[in-house]
Amino acid sequence: MTITTHNARITGPVTYAKSDGKKSQIPLGPCLVEQISAKLVDIVWGANGQSSAALPVEEVEAATEQGRLLLLD
Repeated sequence: MTITTHNARITGPVTYAKSDGKKSQIPLGPCLVEQISAKLVDIVWGANGQSSAALPVEEVEAATEQGRLLLLD
């Protein structure tokens, strides 16, 4: 499978589970969205792309439909 990468922007709350199981929010601002499998999307953020979270495709689609995640390309 080819990984597809999009430039995007987080504009509202998008949560993910941290390694300790606690929920956190992806910061508002620019990010990259990479579909890494049929069921998972990786969202990468930070000045050097140092942070990321894998989310189910359904959660990313919901965030996009609700305007909390904007795909820019």
